[in-house]
Amino acid sequence: MRRAENRSPQRAPKQRVTEFSLAWISSALSTVGTRTLGVVYPLLALALHHSPTEAGWTGFALTVPILVFYIPAGVLVDRLEPRSIMMATELLRGLVVASLAVAMLFGIVTLPWLIAAALLEGTLWVFYSLAETALLPSLVKPGRLHRALAQNETTVHFAALTGRPLGGYLVGCGHLVLFLVNAVLFFGSWGTLLGIKRPLARKAETPLFHQLSDGLRILLNQPFLRSAIALVTVTNLMVNATIMIFIAGSSGLSSATVGLVLAAGGVGGVIGSSVAVYRPPPRSMLIIHMWVWVAALLLAAVGSNLGERPVFFGMALFVTGFVGALSNVVIRTAEVRHIASEMLARVVSVSRLSAHGAVCLAAPLGGLLVDGYGVNGASSVLFVIMFGIAALSTLPVLFRREHVPALLMHTGD
Repeated sequence: MRRAENRSPQRAPKQRVTEFSLAWISSALSTVGTRTLGVVYPLLALALHHSPTEAGWTGFALTVPILVFYIPAGVLVDRLEPRSIMMATELLRGLVVASLAVAMLFGIVTLPWLIAAALLEGTLWVFYSLAETALLPSLVKPGRLHRALAQNETTVHFAALTGRPLGGYLVGCGHLVLFLVNAVLFFGSWGTLLGIKRPLARKAETPLFHQLSDGLRILLNQPFLRSAIALVTVTNLMVNATIMIFIAGSSGLSSATVGLVLAAGGVGGVIGSSVAVYRPPPRSMLIIHMWVWVAALLLAAVGSNLGERPVFFGMALFVTGFVGALSNVVIRTAEVRHIASEMLARVVSVSRLSAHGAVCLAAPLGGLLVDGYGVNGASSVLFVIMFGIAALSTLPVLFRREHVPALLMHTGD
């Protein structure tokens, strides 16, 4: 399969740096807007209708496109020009939130309107994120690829860390203000993309329907990526179920304490991805990732049973955020290096569907465990499950040398 290093058109080095910087700024603005709206839409539904159920449905409308549209979006992004997709999605997102600002001004926002806007926002984000994945590698030299992806990973974690508090703050400033701010973020993201030269459109070589299964087929033929997505899916499920367990046992804690604990993962992610910019992660990153999760869930279980949940859960989320960011850089670098550019988006769509699908299942899993075993027991059960998965995955690597490359692949520059 053609390697990704040959994907970039020949451009002057200075132009490459400038265009990547513009794409990075667009990503930063867009991601902050996305994280902010993830808080704003449910809170707005709750404020307008005083119904937790309606707030829940509004939040669900933001996430359901992940499960529905990732695969077809990956195929379409591979057939079309990614910068044009990014510009279209940002322009539409800006118009959607601007229309809500106008509706709020006249007091005519209804719940169906809000849910439809949330559904459209989630769908447009899916297309933007995949198009961004396809565009960024074409804007940097192969030797700078790892650093560029690490820098972009830092943006994602920083946006997660700042976007949610910003959303809560903007709700307090008034509904008109919060939608105007988000409109500025999306229109600003759209404007920065104007400075990127439009490459040639891609050619579709096979029928659209046949391409729907290409991502899964290609992913299964890549041993490292196959192992990586399985690991990320499991650990995403574990850590988000742990968050749900902490929330379930957070009665009596101040909102500031809960917020600090939940922010620990974002802090770890920012630091981890920042480290990856200057120091490539080690060869055995996936095995390290797996056993760090075992240690983190042990911390959570110990803290829960000792009655020191905030401190121990905060440490658990910090270390998983730190190591998870390093793993994400390794995986994204491997995707770009070993998947042909015209197939990258559909492969990434499969991996992200699996990873984000696990997040959707984490809340009900955590709730069921708390109902069945209590907060202390649920934390212990997650640790035992993760330890068992790590042990079963590591033993074959130790005793069967032919499996080593799948987990120990080197992706540094």
